[in-house]
Amino acid sequence: IPVISYDRLITKAGVDLYVSFDAVRVGAEQARFLVERLKGKSRLVRIHGAKTDFNAHLMKRGQDEVLGPKIAKGDITVVHEDWAENWKPEAAKKILQAAITRSGRFDAVLAANDGTAGGAAQALAEEGLAGKVLVTGQDAELAACQRIVHGTQSMTIYKPLKRLADAAAEAAFALARRKPVVAKGDVDDGQGRVPSILIDVIAVIDPRDNKVVPIY
Repeated sequence: IPVISYDRLITKAGVDLYVSFDAVRVGAEQARFLVERLKGKSRLVRIHGAKTDFNAHLMKRGQDEVLGPKIAKGDITVVHEDWAENWKPEAAKKILQAAITRSGRFDAVLAANDGTAGGAAQALAEEGLAGKVLVTGQDAELAACQRIVHGTQSMTIYKPLKRLADAAAEAAFALARRKPVVAKGDVDDGQGRVPSILIDVIAVIDPRDNKVVPIY
């Protein structure tokens, strides 16, 4: 019986197909947004997703691909980073509070999703820093879009769920009938490469932002 891993990859299980959003691209788009806007020597706080979530590690990989050269050159310094337990906003808030206590000034917060961005935004607001620090996100939640309009969050990533659901349903139907499925990507599950259908994502920013962010 063919097995499809939907949205999150079941690692080291040898599933037949993985259908999800391109988490590596999500992380790369978040980091690219910051790199295009940070000027001079910049200080960065990174709030990762749940350490137990494989998607969080894929996102970090995409972020690292973009940030790596800038960090190596000394243009960007990561002053604090940690994993937010279960993606909880309150965990992200504590991480940012620790960053403020430990490092003082910083220019941006690379938050893994809108929940952690919300926790970060709350911590910044309590320190009078709301709107003064770049904050990323992911999921295009209503609250996050409102924060973007109000200037307390800088961007988010919209992941069109219907495209994902349609792709998974079509693949499941085809596999059940023993028909071929076109999977243009593949992802390492820890013991081998899994054929993967990876759905593109859309960067969402304030329309008043004069920087152009790629939209896929």
